[in-house]
Amino acid sequence: MGALAAPPKPTETVAQRVDTRLTVPGMRCAGCIGKIERGLAEIPGIDAARVNFSAKRVAVRHDPQLDEDDLIEALRRLGFEAQAVAANPLAQDDAETRKLLRALAVAGFGMMNIMLLSVSVWSGAGGVTRELFHWLSALIALPVVAYAGRPFFASAAMALRYGRTNMDVPISIGVILATAMSFYETVIGGHHAYFDGAVMLLFFLLAGRTLDAMMRDRTRAGIGALLGRMGRSASVVQPDGSTRRVDADRLEPGMIMLLAAGEALAADGRVTEGRGAVDNSMLTGESRPEPVGVGALVHAGAINLLGPLRVQITAAAQDTAIAEIARLMDEAGQSRSRYVRIADRASRLYAPAVHTLAALAFAGWMVAGAGWHQALTIAVAVLIITCPCAMGLAVPAAQVVASSALLRRGLMVKDGTALERLAEVDIALFDKTGTLTLGEPRPDLAGLDDEAQRVALALAQTSRHPLSRGLAAALQARGVEPAPVSEIAETSGVGLHGRLNGEEVALERAVDDSAALASTLRIGARQWTIPFADALRPDAGDTIGELAAMGIASRLLSGDRPAAVEDAARALGLPAEAGLSPADKLAALDALKAAGHRPLMVGDGLNDGPALAAAHASIAPGTASDASQQAADAVFIGERLAPVALAVRVARATMRVVRQNIGFAIIYNVFAVPLALFGMVTPLIAALAMSSSSLVVVGNSLRLARQAR
Repeated sequence: MGALAAPPKPTETVAQRVDTRLTVPGMRCAGCIGKIERGLAEIPGIDAARVNFSAKRVAVRHDPQLDEDDLIEALRRLGFEAQAVAANPLAQDDAETRKLLRALAVAGFGMMNIMLLSVSVWSGAGGVTRELFHWLSALIALPVVAYAGRPFFASAAMALRYGRTNMDVPISIGVILATAMSFYETVIGGHHAYFDGAVMLLFFLLAGRTLDAMMRDRTRAGIGALLGRMGRSASVVQPDGSTRRVDADRLEPGMIMLLAAGEALAADGRVTEGRGAVDNSMLTGESRPEPVGVGALVHAGAINLLGPLRVQITAAAQDTAIAEIARLMDEAGQSRSRYVRIADRASRLYAPAVHTLAALAFAGWMVAGAGWHQALTIAVAVLIITCPCAMGLAVPAAQVVASSALLRRGLMVKDGTALERLAEVDIALFDKTGTLTLGEPRPDLAGLDDEAQRVALALAQTSRHPLSRGLAAALQARGVEPAPVSEIAETSGVGLHGRLNGEEVALERAVDDSAALASTLRIGARQWTIPFADALRPDAGDTIGELAAMGIASRLLSGDRPAAVEDAARALGLPAEAGLSPADKLAALDALKAAGHRPLMVGDGLNDGPALAAAHASIAPGTASDASQQAADAVFIGERLAPVALAVRVARATMRVVRQNIGFAIIYNVFAVPLALFGMVTPLIAALAMSSSSLVVVGNSLRLARQAR
């Protein structure tokens, strides 16, 4: 592993760096985040490390001379076992949850049986009866502690092997000391044994960790369900016209898939033959069928509802739209928010502080004249009761529940700090086209008779012009059948021409140039003007109103024509600015921030990317450009704008819960630690108190799931 000591070559540039992701199951608290990020960043050849606490992963940007084995060894020296992420990083891996559930079941079985035996001892049983029950408890407790304590013992041993400590070290010491003391008392026929406390401590610690693991599994459950709907294979057309079944992970761009009715797509592609409708709810959130024809783009996971389609693959496997969304969610790190930093600092001081307190408690009680047994019992109680599980869970538990709830409602939060910043916004700035509007010109078909509609569809479906696509989609949604128009040709900048029953037909640019979004349909001497409008999102007004109710004023900033912007602004009752360049939008943001505002930017175009990155918080629709989606803090899917207001509401609730969790953790330690130091708490009571504090934090965080309904 000598490469760890090799500095990067002077001639190397940032472009030559590589990114590696590793799974680190042993991360238990916010302090682990700082320990891993700081420790890896100090190694020559590593530029940066970013921890995803929720997914128990770390992303490392480093010199290509370092390989996965070097990084795994570096993490091992920091006290953490690591392993390479599976070949499919989007696959659900619940091995840790299953392991914790088995350990929890064993601890629960042991706890219940030992508590039954302890009841008799507490009730005053003495002599041979008490000794018998102590021995029976020992026979149950020793194997239970050895098995159920493995997650803590292994983590503590790894840390100590490299001269480090973590929160599992004092936990392991406390459990082992309580068990050893109890066994010693049993051997000598003593009056007190704490097998019940040791096993109960393990049970509640495992319960907290199991809940944490299950919550982390749930953050990706929505994406996992979507990925599960992707077709696992596809019928691919061979050069000789035959078909063969190909697994989804072996599909490649350029292949032609033959899609039967009722079949799910296994890759993204463009329809080359056939007409029909697809259920695209897994991507858009909209349940109504979406009409498709030649040239239409369809995505993996969509279900073909009608006749057979031929689809040319444009993206497969991990390059599909759904896989990219899953990847963004998977890579959304546990960010260094203000609250995470607070928990980080508290947890960083935990191990030395607890060891010192326990040592002082033991020494103090020995000096005060207590025997070694009583002094050691009090020291064990201090070790147990001061476990910072509640503090470590305060921030991630709330963020995980909130992010998972928002994902189920169609909004993907890419960054943990986004929730903190979304909670602070006081003004919202909206782009128009594709943000407040659907970004899809939709025609007004009033006035077109049946023949005109059939001719319009025959012409429009052969063109990729945005107005033609919008017209064809609207007509297909009505169930219109195309007329048998022949000799169709498209002239750039003019329109489409063809012949029907010897008569010339055409779909051209509007005769009246003042109608910016309109087409002219001609059939012989007859003529129709088809106006188009970029419709507002159906709930845009309600969303603006909900933001206003939360004290957030809204404004419209657009690069579009003044007339179009004024129409949208009038419909929504918003102040608006039109014809803005990206620099103008940045200037508007800077002016607001200089005035003390914290703006939320909602936009979709490539020209919105700088503004999205510069805003205090930002959201982009799923139809936005790649640059905008990368710059935004969150992405919503579907036609509804409601996720924007929902994100702010849930973010504010999340920050309230985070503050409550941190406050509770502080209050718990303020009261619990002195009680343990003064000998007023037994190891059993300490185990109950510490475990209950963690469960309170988790339970409080779970309330956030209701906020996104």
